Amino acid sequence: MSGVQIRKFQEEDAESVKEVFTLGMSEHIPSSFMHVLKQSLTQMVLMCTFCALVTSSQSFLLPILAVTLLLAGARLGIIYMFNRYIEATLSGDLRDVTNSYLRSQDSCFWVAESEGRVVGTVACLPAENAPGCLELKRISVRRSHRGRGIAKALCRTVADFTRDRGYAAVVLYTSMVQTDAQKLYEHMGYKKIREFAAPEVAAKVLNFMLYEYRLDLYGEGVQGW
Repeated sequence: MSGVQIRKFQEEDAESVKEVFTLGMSEHIPSSFMHVLKQSLTQMVLMCTFCALVTSSQSFLLPILAVTLLLAGARLGIIYMFNRYIEATLSGDLRDVTNSYLRSQDSCFWVAESEGRVVGTVACLPAENAPGCLELKRISVRRSHRGRGIAKALCRTVADFTRDRGYAAVVLYTSMVQTDAQKLYEHMGYKKIREFAAPEVAAKVLNFMLYEYRLDLYGEGVQGW
């Protein structure tokens, strides 16, 4: 954390915040693609396509080409879903961070700054589905600045803010492919309380799960503070 300052968002941070978010989300495309490949449905489709074309064409060239195209299509589909989520977020709460997070005393948006550059972000606001809790959102750290304790400091910032506002807990949502984030949250004392399928039809078919975590601020076993 040497040389890193955590402070409230300022308007001149807007483009950097969008960049940090976009880069962070895009990193999960490869692991999401690997998850799709491991699904029995995906493997069955690929195998049936390969075998059917081998039988009908008496050649390996066409089946290999077809499987390659199916894999490319699957990857493009994943990229499309991630890009759609990124665009929705950029045109949603990150379009105007001040109005989204800084107009209420119970919400806030912070950036981690190093040498005049935004290298991390985090936000919180009252949780829609968990009365009495604040929801941690938009946490991301540039790859070049990971391993320095910045993400832990951002988590602590949200927990301190939540406690100061008199809320009992922090909740957050993450996906099954964000394994590093899960390790971070569990290290900080968060407990996984729910697993559920992402709302998109394709995500449900491919068993893409989301996880809900909760940090009780006044219970036993709170770590990292």
